[in-house]
Amino acid sequence: MAEEQLVTFSLGSEEFGVEIMKAQEIIRIPPITRVPKAPSYVEGVINLRGNVIPVVNLRVRFGMPLDEETDLSRIVVLQVRRRVFGVRVDRVTEVLRLDSEAIEPPPPVALGMDSSFIRGVGKIGERLLILLNLDQLMGEDRVNEQTA
Repeated sequence: MAEEQLVTFSLGSEEFGVEIMKAQEIIRIPPITRVPKAPSYVEGVINLRGNVIPVVNLRVRFGMPLDEETDLSRIVVLQVRRRVFGVRVDRVTEVLRLDSEAIEPPPPVALGMDSSFIRGVGKIGERLLILLNLDQLMGEDRVNEQTA
């Protein structure tokens, strides 16, 4: 039986998952430098061991209300097609394995957010996990525009 290994995190009461192979690391939130004319969901850039990487605020990207940063807030550093970027999350919850059979296609209404961001919904007992389509998250060439 095929299974996926996921890193899960929360934004408010919603829980999301991304493929663990695309997650490079999870870091505390460092100072973020704003970037002029960046899309509203790009919070700015951070210096990660000499590499400047953009940070996406997922609450803004998904049209959710902003929330205060807490001690649990983190940036999940992702690599998607040789592009590295961070996503700000309220807290990282766990690493888990999910059987492919427990993943359903996204619902048509897609929970009020752009369905192109969602590649499926995982069921873990009573919990529902929104599986993100990371290729769509950044918008195709947007990262290159800001970091070029």
